[in-house]
Amino acid sequence: MKVLAVDDNRTNLHILQVFLKKLGHEVILAENGEEAVHRFEHDAPDLVLLDIMMPIMDGFEAARRIKATSTERWTPIIFLSALNRDENLVEGLDSGADDYLTKPINFVVLEAKLRSMQRALGMQQESIDSLRRVQAISDNVIDAIITINELGLIASVNRAAERIFGWRSDELLGQNIKMLMPEPYHSEHDGYLSNYMGGKPAKIIGQEREVEALRKNGERFPVTLGVTEVLLENKRMFIGVVRDISEQKAAQQKLRENAGLLQAYYDQNQSEQQLAMRLMEQQLHRKGLQDSRLHYKVIPAENFSGDVVAASRSPEGRFYALLADATGHGLTAAISVLPVLALFYRMTKLNRSVKEIIQELNLQLKESMPLGRFVAATLLCLDEVQSNGEIWVGGTPEAFMFDRWGRTTRIFPSENLALGIVDNDFIECKPVQFSWEKESQLVLCSDGLLEAANKEGVQFGAQGLAAATANTSPITRFNHIESALTRHLEGGVAADDISLMIIDCP
Repeated sequence: MKVLAVDDNRTNLHILQVFLKKLGHEVILAENGEEAVHRFEHDAPDLVLLDIMMPIMDGFEAARRIKATSTERWTPIIFLSALNRDENLVEGLDSGADDYLTKPINFVVLEAKLRSMQRALGMQQESIDSLRRVQAISDNVIDAIITINELGLIASVNRAAERIFGWRSDELLGQNIKMLMPEPYHSEHDGYLSNYMGGKPAKIIGQEREVEALRKNGERFPVTLGVTEVLLENKRMFIGVVRDISEQKAAQQKLRENAGLLQAYYDQNQSEQQLAMRLMEQQLHRKGLQDSRLHYKVIPAENFSGDVVAASRSPEGRFYALLADATGHGLTAAISVLPVLALFYRMTKLNRSVKEIIQELNLQLKESMPLGRFVAATLLCLDEVQSNGEIWVGGTPEAFMFDRWGRTTRIFPSENLALGIVDNDFIECKPVQFSWEKESQLVLCSDGLLEAANKEGVQFGAQGLAAATANTSPITRFNHIESALTRHLEGGVAADDISLMIIDCP
């Protein structure tokens, strides 16, 4: 049920709300009688639980006003009050209440009374539905039913005929049926009827067809017409069933117009998506991604990917790589990572440290991204001269270092918040330092890779990644991971964007 609970004590009101919701009811709250009357008129609850002693308007007056406005159906009111004298009970029932419970409330009793009221309301609704069905059958015939005699004069009409054509029955009876027809049917009808009565084949009797009719105001409108012939008291009578299809025709026309608009919108949207895709391609596929040490793949869940990879070398020879994963997927996620790419390429050209780049990326995203939008990222920098590097992982899965035989030699855990969530004062920007052995590789990925599920719902996971790289050479490792993922998906499509990056350590 939809229950209106009214009490000026917010604690009582909260307790009532929790109790009612636990029973599965929808709850509307009010804190005084005047508000209760307003909410009753606006929300039309099924039942009212009403306190008595309240400011502005007490429960007695509120009950009287609610009962005065509730005319079409019975809405039970149960008083919940600390007033426990007999005269209070009498006054409450006289004001229109259907039951009365004293505080403190016995919730077992209240639940039983709610069940009782719900059964009564259910029976009331069944009665209303039954009455409406009877009324619909007896009073609302959709089609006009018109009978005419052998001369074409109208013998009877139903109420739908009056509504459809705009004439009163007394204006139609005895008149020629052609008054309801526009030209050329108006002039030709008497000839059709005369020919049929003379023994010529029927053209419309026994079948339904679409024609035009004429309203009292001169408006032509489309109808379907079916005519049958009956013999009453040795006289031939014709019964016409007329259905106004004006709205149907208008709806068909509107559908055609909407289909045209939808096609135009679709074409425009496709054109805009193509433009956006070309712009994204220019931003995503930079020269740095062609580095011989880099192997990568991005598989979008939609046309656009919220996962991006980027790589760049500074003038001093340091190698930078970025894997970023924006909230969600599709165009909105793709747009979210554009500022990340622009800042990454600009700052790597300036040979900035990982810490400086992370601080600048976080500042930019915190200022520009809407609430709830953020970018998870893994950023690393390799100094090929010193044979060491630094890496920062925030929100993306942990990064891995594999040796030449595909064994995991180091894991870089995801210990930092994603970018754009908190200010720089609250984000840890210190990267992890590392070095490597000959023919080592770094593996970065988004959560879309690890969470890619097959038809049984089993995720690829870190175990799948480790299994795909075991006993592989650095040259073939990337292809082994790709093949393992393809076999795991079994021809299906992952639910999220997938990105993978493998970097050969020099």
